[in-house]
Amino acid sequence: MQYRPLGRTDIEVSRICLGAMTFGEQNTEAEAFRMMDLALERGVNFFDTAEMYSFPSRPETQGDSERAIGNWMAARGNRDKVIVASKITGPDDATFVHVRNGDLSFGVSQIEEAVAQSLDRLKTDYIDLYQLHWPERSTNYFGALGYEHKEAESWTAFEDVLGALGRMVDAGKIRAVGCSNETPWGLMKMLELAETTGLPRMASIQNPYSLLNRTFDVGLAEVAIREDCGLLAYSPLAFGVLSGKYLNGATPPDGRLTLYPQYARYIQPRGLKATEDYVALARAHDLDPAQMALAYVNTRRFTTSNIIGATTCEQLESNIASDDLDLPVSVLEEIENIHTMNPNPAP
Repeated sequence: MQYRPLGRTDIEVSRICLGAMTFGEQNTEAEAFRMMDLALERGVNFFDTAEMYSFPSRPETQGDSERAIGNWMAARGNRDKVIVASKITGPDDATFVHVRNGDLSFGVSQIEEAVAQSLDRLKTDYIDLYQLHWPERSTNYFGALGYEHKEAESWTAFEDVLGALGRMVDAGKIRAVGCSNETPWGLMKMLELAETTGLPRMASIQNPYSLLNRTFDVGLAEVAIREDCGLLAYSPLAFGVLSGKYLNGATPPDGRLTLYPQYARYIQPRGLKATEDYVALARAHDLDPAQMALAYVNTRRFTTSNIIGATTCEQLESNIASDDLDLPVSVLEEIENIHTMNPNPAP
């Protein structure tokens, strides 16, 4: 397993990160324990969760992902071997009213309460990486490409947000801070503030990145490299679509998109066409399509860690093995050809 620095911190994280959003929904706690045991045994030291998980977030299971990780660390006595990342839920119209009673701005009291509740569920005194799950302001994320400006919109000033996070750092409750689903403007403003004020510096940005969604390349890639604020790539398999298991109208009974068909952004016609091409390319070179897709994300200079999800130990074993896969130059060239003909079909 390869390890990389988390931004400009002294934290080293595995290039493969285990995403825990299925814990408590698609996976029981016992299954989660088995997968975390396997991941740690294979060299994965990085685990990503959020206060709103399990996924999809609902009152009955909200927080269960953090609880599973916390119970596992307590049972195994391995807190010092694990890098834990969590996130504070961003504002939403009505979907997440069950999270902290819907009080979801990034104000001082909200950040303090969110951190306290996550620490309690995780059964730990500190969180290694604490992230803003999505921007408080209206901007283009979660698949939106075009930016639509809203006049006179208000949100918590970045300086106040970083100040509140800084108090958590000073109190020893979090070690590093990051953002998620952020734009180049938002990331650069926060980095600039950190530079001029001494407030906490964003160590990472967790955005979607896959063969079907390379929008990060357009503006954020340069920021990530020049500013040492690397990508934690989520949905690198596009909800499992890039494995090929949904092609030709297939609906695997345990598939995430079979269980939750409302999340259909990756199986629109252009996305399916690109997936067919990528799967065919993998098979022509005797590669597992999912491993090829993950290995591609691993090649990107701006990638700090690749967040894989799995619901079985078999899937997890295969996904972790992508860390050892070096893609031939010919495969990389053909990936670029497919991308050029059908760019970002499922942002």
